[in-house]
Amino acid sequence: MIATERRDTLRRRLWQARWCYLFILPGVVLAVLFSLWPIVASGYYSFFDWDGISKAMYYIGLGNYQELIHDPYFWGAFGRSFLFMAVTVPVEVGLGLALAIVLNDRALRLAPIYRTLFFLPVVMTTAIMSIVMQFVFSPYTYQGVVNQALIDLHILGRPVGWLANPQTVLWTAMAIFVWKWVGQPMVYWLAALQTVPSELHEAARVDGARGWQIARSITAPMVAPFGAIIALIIAVGNLNVFAFLEALTGGGPYFSSETMELYIYRMAFGASMGSVGTTTRLGYASAAAIFFGICVILIALPQIGLLSVFQRRQIAVGRRGLT
Repeated sequence: MIATERRDTLRRRLWQARWCYLFILPGVVLAVLFSLWPIVASGYYSFFDWDGISKAMYYIGLGNYQELIHDPYFWGAFGRSFLFMAVTVPVEVGLGLALAIVLNDRALRLAPIYRTLFFLPVVMTTAIMSIVMQFVFSPYTYQGVVNQALIDLHILGRPVGWLANPQTVLWTAMAIFVWKWVGQPMVYWLAALQTVPSELHEAARVDGARGWQIARSITAPMVAPFGAIIALIIAVGNLNVFAFLEALTGGGPYFSSETMELYIYRMAFGASMGSVGTTTRLGYASAAAIFFGICVILIALPQIGLLSVFQRRQIAVGRRGLT
């Protein structure tokens, strides 16, 4: 009887909320068409030798995955993707926190203007910004602002091809990427800092605590859960740098700035190395995408578990501060 009543109540609630489901239906359809279906299709195509154009599809099982394991270009792109993330995420999160702490000070009158200036690169079009940066870092002194400035300061004796040298291109791209996106974690940190109750700071000052002690004992534990969320969002975002690197370097020179997204794109829609009689390998690219996606999920899972630990600490700090 109880189970029957619960089912009737659930049906009644669903029927009463039918208009809500009708309004969210377009979003669900778009999510299925452009998110869920491509993932399922990629998993299916990864078991086939298919160029993505012809009707001929040859089932090869795990053949694409076995080839990935022995492909040095795949592992090179794979390593560069996670190197890009490992370098840029701590810099972005740390620099964003430093900027947020400074700009969260009410004594700074021009704080809103500085926040806008630091956030402007975030809303700039990625392709246009990348093209502009090609001129900024150009090795020709009449174009390259960076080279010209360093030569005028006698730091360099001659222009450097920052984006043309395999040794410097990836690190230069990282620096440009951090400059463009540091405003995003800054805004996140500003929102996190403003959630810390002012009563906790006032109580700590009454007890004799000062700036560093308050920051270490009150502010840091309270914003730590936000830090885990911010790091997770930035980490996932920094693995998706296709538009940025495609416009800035195209993966060159000599594939030295090619990350996983560029590698997958090249295999799916561009000329593939070592192939004979075909220019595209959609099945092989799908296998690389599935493998990369699984690795990203494995990175995100520990951070989600760490988030719950930080949330429990935040609740404990809040209780101690209010008692």
